[in-house]
Amino acid sequence: MKKIAVFASGSGTNFQAIVDSIKEGRLAAEIELLVCDKPGAKVVERASKEWVDTFVFSPKEYPEKSFFEAEIVEALQAKNVDLIVLAGYMRLIGDTLLKAYRNKIVNIHPSLLPAFPGKDAIGQAFRAGVNTTGVTIHYVDEGMDTGPIIAQRELTIETGDTLDSIEEKVHQIEHEFYPQILQSLVTTKSKNSTTIGSDLK
Repeated sequence: MKKIAVFASGSGTNFQAIVDSIKEGRLAAEIELLVCDKPGAKVVERASKEWVDTFVFSPKEYPEKSFFEAEIVEALQAKNVDLIVLAGYMRLIGDTLLKAYRNKIVNIHPSLLPAFPGKDAIGQAFRAGVNTTGVTIHYVDEGMDTGPIIAQRELTIETGDTLDSIEEKVHQIEHEFYPQILQSLVTTKSKNSTTIGSDLK
């Protein structure tokens, strides 16, 4: 069974969806660690309730990113983590983590990348007046939401949809789609077969 670490900064709804998928037998993995850069974030409370160990830190207490990432790598290696799962982690991954876990860090983003990368992707799509948006799961590289795409799922924006209704629909997709793709990744034997491809519907 693959050992994963979840990185999150906020309320942790995707973290909870992953936990629930494991409990229900839909995801063959164990969450060994939650990494959070926001002490007091609700996701830390969720992890505590689920008996998941945490590494919680304040970036401002370190002189630069490499220092706290070195501590994170040490914590991950102590837990023998196989895969890092970003679930609302609002911080770019730096060289220290990338070198230690190259091709083993995945992220979920609420748009059909390469459209609308970065923050407030749902709001970007809404203000742009596009007819479709969706969710992308991708590997993490040095850029912002630029890594190789693993899978995507499309959402049609209906007449009368509001920003709130689109956000709710996107989050519903995330909570189903992320555990599904993670299951594909953790059961894959070789790197060459980890590109799941698009799942547009």
